[in-house]
Amino acid sequence: MKRSATANWQGTGKEGKGKLATDSGVLKDTQYSFNTRFEDGIGTNPEELIAAAHAGCFTMKLSFNISGAGFTPGNIDTKATVTFENGAIPNIHLSVKASVPGLEKAKFDELVLDAKQNCPISKLLNTDITFDAELV
Repeated sequence: MKRSATANWQGTGKEGKGKLATDSGVLKDTQYSFNTRFEDGIGTNPEELIAAAHAGCFTMKLSFNISGAGFTPGNIDTKATVTFENGAIPNIHLSVKASVPGLEKAKFDELVLDAKQNCPISKLLNTDITFDAELV
């Protein structure tokens, strides 16, 4: 399986503008620019997209882990926060809240750690990944 996305950029790094698109059509001519990356402009940026990909991948892996341990996840919410400083991503923090009837906190923490270490996006990223996990 292969997934694709495209980027088009016109102009200089600071004054230019770009558009992103995905084969699925979820992103179609989605605007990004210097302002959306380094300031508060309208549109997206690569770091936000990495955060979305990481949150989605981690959450799905955690669901598989919970199911594999014999429990049924009721709801899992994950927020991924990407830190972008000095042209690098020094860390990503995952904050997860899940409701899983019958699951003990120690086992939940073990399953979260495994998801953090083994979801494909975590494996791809070369940065410090931290997390906090709450069983609700």
